[in-house]
Amino acid sequence: MPPSAASPTARLRGLRPDWLSDPRVWRTEILGGLVVAIALIPEAISFSIIAGVDPAIGLFASFTMAVTIAVVGGRPAMISAATGAVALVIAPLNREHGLGHLVAAVILAGVFQIVMGALGVATLMRFVPRGVMVGFVNSLAVLIFMAQVPEMRDVPWLVYPLIAGGLALMVLLPRVTKVVPAPLVSIVALTALTIAAGIAVPTVGDKGDLPSSLPAPGLPDVPFTMETLTTVAPYALAMALVGLMESLMTAKLVDDITDTHSSKTRESIGQGIANIVTGFFGGMGGCAMIGQTMINVRVSGARTRLSTFLAGAFLMVLCIAFGPVVSDIPMAALVAVMVMVSVATFDWHSVAPATLRRMPTGEIAVMAITVAVVIATHNLAIGVVVGTITAMVVFAKRVARLTHVTAVTDPDGTEVVYSVTGELFFASSNDLVGQFSYATDPDKVVIDLSAAHIWDASSVAALDAIENKYAERAKKVRIIGLNDPSARIHEKLSGELSGSH
Repeated sequence: MPPSAASPTARLRGLRPDWLSDPRVWRTEILGGLVVAIALIPEAISFSIIAGVDPAIGLFASFTMAVTIAVVGGRPAMISAATGAVALVIAPLNREHGLGHLVAAVILAGVFQIVMGALGVATLMRFVPRGVMVGFVNSLAVLIFMAQVPEMRDVPWLVYPLIAGGLALMVLLPRVTKVVPAPLVSIVALTALTIAAGIAVPTVGDKGDLPSSLPAPGLPDVPFTMETLTTVAPYALAMALVGLMESLMTAKLVDDITDTHSSKTRESIGQGIANIVTGFFGGMGGCAMIGQTMINVRVSGARTRLSTFLAGAFLMVLCIAFGPVVSDIPMAALVAVMVMVSVATFDWHSVAPATLRRMPTGEIAVMAITVAVVIATHNLAIGVVVGTITAMVVFAKRVARLTHVTAVTDPDGTEVVYSVTGELFFASSNDLVGQFSYATDPDKVVIDLSAAHIWDASSVAALDAIENKYAERAKKVRIIGLNDPSARIHEKLSGELSGSH
């Protein structure tokens, strides 16, 4: 039957998401969302403390971010919630001006993100090289592990065997069955053990009180004046940039893991919408949450928007309806989950001796610098920017060295032909002027650019300088072999850059 003759029921079935038509996907998405929701609770509370707000503010933000981005985001299965990067950015604003200004900054940051998304800022992701991406992944794994270290200091000794037991469960259980996510089994088992045996160890409840009701929408409690705008705008812009950077990098990472493509423009705009919604519900804002995304995608195997939506929905259900039970979850269980995530996230192949021997030194340096900056600043966005700039410098130096000039003089000595090979741009063209023999060359000089390409005004200026040096000696230069793009830029700028015409 041709597609046009298919029944309306068949066409409708084709439009159904996978989780509606496949019970196995349905189960994976639900259980994945539940594991993420449990892991979100202590994280959201911790980030609330960093931002200097009540734990409920961070939990509300995680709920509204996850539920909203599940609908409007561009990367299915990615988790967005309250994050440490955003908390660090807005903490000074809350400390100096209060919660009202913080909420206003979250809403304005959402507006900035929508504008940046519409302007195509997501396309900048194509300029992030592989070395930076590998460094981003590895530093992320290190940060996830480092975040668990405080939970293993100054704690009862029973915490350590609990963590070891949780890790053993997550390693061994998948070899027996993958019907239920191993992290969920580990959390349930360790919680049941500590309650049944009366083991006194730090629990989720020790992090802070859980909310007992849903958030209510409202406007931020600030005067709507230009002074308020100028106060919150710098923080909002910083939050928008950091949030988009982490979200787009995480989306690219999930693309690679799932071997699928996602709309980065839609994700950018979706992040903005989610932050606006979060702000109107009094949340602290957020962005993509890399650790929880790895739990959802890599550990639980979730692939659709359902897991993201349910992560937010389960979060509120767990807090409001099952608060006492959730409060009894030992932190050791969640530490074990996050340690497992950090190990699974790290790209071990990238640091294998065999790989490092084959990699160019510049690539290794870019990866190492990205990791070092991220760990030093605890800011993934700064690390990515520094790593990308380093990669650009390395690339420019490498390409500049590939430019060569060779000279061939006619047998009769009346003409010399210089053949230029390589890419002519600001880094390579600076050395071009010094590779010609102005005093000893014959009166006719040909510069053959058939194997070269002109990229910028610096290259045209260098060619003009060469022609002028020969002209001072009454020698004539003829440039040949320009390809069409090079000819256009040369024709447009030649003679117009020195200001002496």
